[in-house]
Amino acid sequence: PLSATSRSERTAVARGGSVAGGSLRTRDEASSLAVLRAARCESRRAGEPVAMADSGKTVMILFGPPGAGKGSQAPKIVETLNIPQLSTGDMLRAAVAAGSEVGMKAKDVMASGGLVSDDLVVDIIKDRITEDDCKGGFILDGFPRTVEQAKMLDTMLAGSGDKVSSVLALEVPDEILTERICGRWVHKASGRSYHVKFAKPKSLGEGDTPSETTMLDDETGEPLMQRADDTEEALTKRLESYHAQTVPILDHYSPAGVVTKVDANQKPELVWDAIDAALPK
Repeated sequence: PLSATSRSERTAVARGGSVAGGSLRTRDEASSLAVLRAARCESRRAGEPVAMADSGKTVMILFGPPGAGKGSQAPKIVETLNIPQLSTGDMLRAAVAAGSEVGMKAKDVMASGGLVSDDLVVDIIKDRITEDDCKGGFILDGFPRTVEQAKMLDTMLAGSGDKVSSVLALEVPDEILTERICGRWVHKASGRSYHVKFAKPKSLGEGDTPSETTMLDDETGEPLMQRADDTEEALTKRLESYHAQTVPILDHYSPAGVVTKVDANQKPELVWDAIDAALPK
């Protein structure tokens, strides 16, 4: 069945909600070399074009812990490869809204309070990737989450002569992610985001302890808030879950030479250059 994150997606589907799923490029030679070193491949050289599926499609799985910058880098991958990014939450909602056979099955399961099975999720992906925008390939975000799901995905893809051709993992040390995420404060009404270190509100004076009294929205003066899952305790659990799920999947695909690990603990433009070097040409 879907994991805890997917259960939240299931709830979002039932409610009809959504699931929370350009810098100047450096040109000097030293930076270029650093960029190339940043993309480390387990079974092939960084920057070497990924193996294509038998059908010629690019079938990518994208991994990245919360705070790694996946949300800002994924759209660039979509634009560069001209293939869609598919999330399990979006696909579930679309299948239910379309009233497809698998969508109705998922709706019935959710209505009864059950978990959408792995088989059903794979069937939903199977339906989705037959659409025209997936002819050249697609990027999976949020699936697979277990090795068993990865094996089911492999079997499903093999049925149409496809296979996973690229597994891209953004990597950032946990302590850096903690600093990035646990320092975030938001203005609930507008969605404006601040950070105690990187994007301070005007109200936070030097040496002040961040609190609802010292963290105020620049435009309205209203108190800012921290999201429940932006606390260190919540983030620790999310990261533990992420690592426990992701590492075995990377090990599963490594023998095929399709896994690329990218150092995402650097400037966004350098992260993108490292990703770009690993994309199929």
